[in-house]
Amino acid sequence: MTIRQLPEGLVNRIAAGEVIERPSSAVKELVENAIDAGAHRIDIAITQGGKDLIEVTDDGRGMSKDDLALCVDRHATSKLPDDDLLAISFLGFRGEALPSIGSVSRLTITSRQADDENGWSVQVEGGRKDQVRAAAARPGTRIEVADLFYATPARLKFLKSERAESAAITDIVKRLAMAHPQIGFSLTANGRKSFAVEPSTGDLFDARRARLSAVLGKEFIDNAVPIEAEREGVHLSGFAGLPTLNKATSQSQYLFVNGRSVRDKLFLGAIRGAYADFLARDRHPQVVLFLEMPAQQVDVNVHPAKAEVRFRESGLVRGLIVSGLRHALAEAGHRASTSVSSAALGSFRAEAFPQAAAYQSRPHMPARPPAGFAEAAGAYHAPLPESPSEVFDGMAAPSARTEAPAVARAESPSSEHPLGVARGQLHETYVVAQTNDGLVIVDQHAAHERLVYERMKHHLDAGSVPRQILLIPEVVDLDENAAARLTAKTDELAELGLLIEAFGTGAVAVREVPALLGDCDVQSLVKDLADDLTEWGESHRLNEKLEDVCSTMACHGSVRAGRRLTGDEMNALLREMEETPHSGQCNHGRPTYVELKLKDIERLFGRR
Repeated sequence: MTIRQLPEGLVNRIAAGEVIERPSSAVKELVENAIDAGAHRIDIAITQGGKDLIEVTDDGRGMSKDDLALCVDRHATSKLPDDDLLAISFLGFRGEALPSIGSVSRLTITSRQADDENGWSVQVEGGRKDQVRAAAARPGTRIEVADLFYATPARLKFLKSERAESAAITDIVKRLAMAHPQIGFSLTANGRKSFAVEPSTGDLFDARRARLSAVLGKEFIDNAVPIEAEREGVHLSGFAGLPTLNKATSQSQYLFVNGRSVRDKLFLGAIRGAYADFLARDRHPQVVLFLEMPAQQVDVNVHPAKAEVRFRESGLVRGLIVSGLRHALAEAGHRASTSVSSAALGSFRAEAFPQAAAYQSRPHMPARPPAGFAEAAGAYHAPLPESPSEVFDGMAAPSARTEAPAVARAESPSSEHPLGVARGQLHETYVVAQTNDGLVIVDQHAAHERLVYERMKHHLDAGSVPRQILLIPEVVDLDENAAARLTAKTDELAELGLLIEAFGTGAVAVREVPALLGDCDVQSLVKDLADDLTEWGESHRLNEKLEDVCSTMACHGSVRAGRRLTGDEMNALLREMEETPHSGQCNHGRPTYVELKLKDIERLFGRR
């Protein structure tokens, strides 16, 4: 076969396939061009998910007649003045977007510079460029992309539904809006405005906060902690969601490098490492991070779509992200996300209380007493029986306890105690505390599990875990393989405060346990550790899984559900939670307490 040069039109279509994968790719390239042009407002309109029409209008610098003629030629750009790919200061730089779009669609560009008397327009259809003509236009640029992929029908067949393509475009616009809070954005789909944000003012931190609140919702900002860290010229800022504000996927994690939205495995791995202590394996935090670094330290010329980057010092970047996130989460102290309280309040639905719902729907009319109300009221006002036991005859004993010491009952909540003062215990599982402006319900097992876990980590960092000698060694029967795996890790378990030794075939004897665990179930603890070792396999050393081992031990050493606590014990638990970082969630990412504000409780009863 003879080698031949491909026609220019076919070359352009092949190149377009790398740059313009779907309508959202075209929107991304066009909006990034508008940002590079210094626009203060960018308006996007789409029809049929961008397949029929994409229109992007900006108020940027605009283009002259000569620039307009060149901008639709391949590799023509104004963004590399020194031809230096290591000093890229714009979002675009390859000069491929407009030619690629023009080769697979009907493209019209109309532009005008502020000092020009009139604007100019050029059309490109399936890669064929017309002459530049004069046109009426406002300062800035308007680009229309009609019938995207009409010149490549095969690509058109692989597009997803209109809803899916519109969602992808919305995601792209929101990401660009988060990265550039000083610019106003609007998105209109099929004549209906679906997204709009005004330019944010103030310093960069306040502008980003306002923009993220507008894009991601107020719930994220209310339940996120700020991040600010710097190392060797690399600056990290942004917001990290509290662990209890988590999602089933990682779609709510955003990374911006020098204003460019990117997806990077290093970034996702760093987030998982930073939140490893606080979330279950199938849950993902919400995070928005902004990395600012010298252009020479990051390569954005990895792929034509510019969604991937390569860092010269990847270890530095990963370490900065992990340390920045962990420091910010530590500063959050015992906070848990307000979404937990919102979910609790949401369980008090009006449909669960039809009589209350009827009253709320007609607050100006007195509710008719339900059947039997008069008889019940009469019984209520009847004289009490001589024996109180007659009242509870045939009824289950109450599960709520309030026999706290007199000093605890007399104590009043104060601002010094955010988690309030213990007032009782429900079902021997939940501690109820009164705060200045509401109440707190604490899961005693989950809370104490986190406290024990943090203490164990502190002792490990100090290099010594206090141990407690068992009066009678505990013999744990296991299968032969599990026992062999445990005894192979004897030295490493001893460093964690657990002293075991082989006891015949298929059994181990436990002689010492970590003192922090107190009177724990040794049998269950050893069996769970054996299961963990089976899951991790032989390739992992225990020192690589210290956090998981500590978590397993803490779970067995914490206050169990069903144990009665005195008032002093309940208050001691609350005070330690306030002083312990990350105590708002247990080791598995579940909340340790729910706070209900008094105004919300009053609203449930129609008092507000």
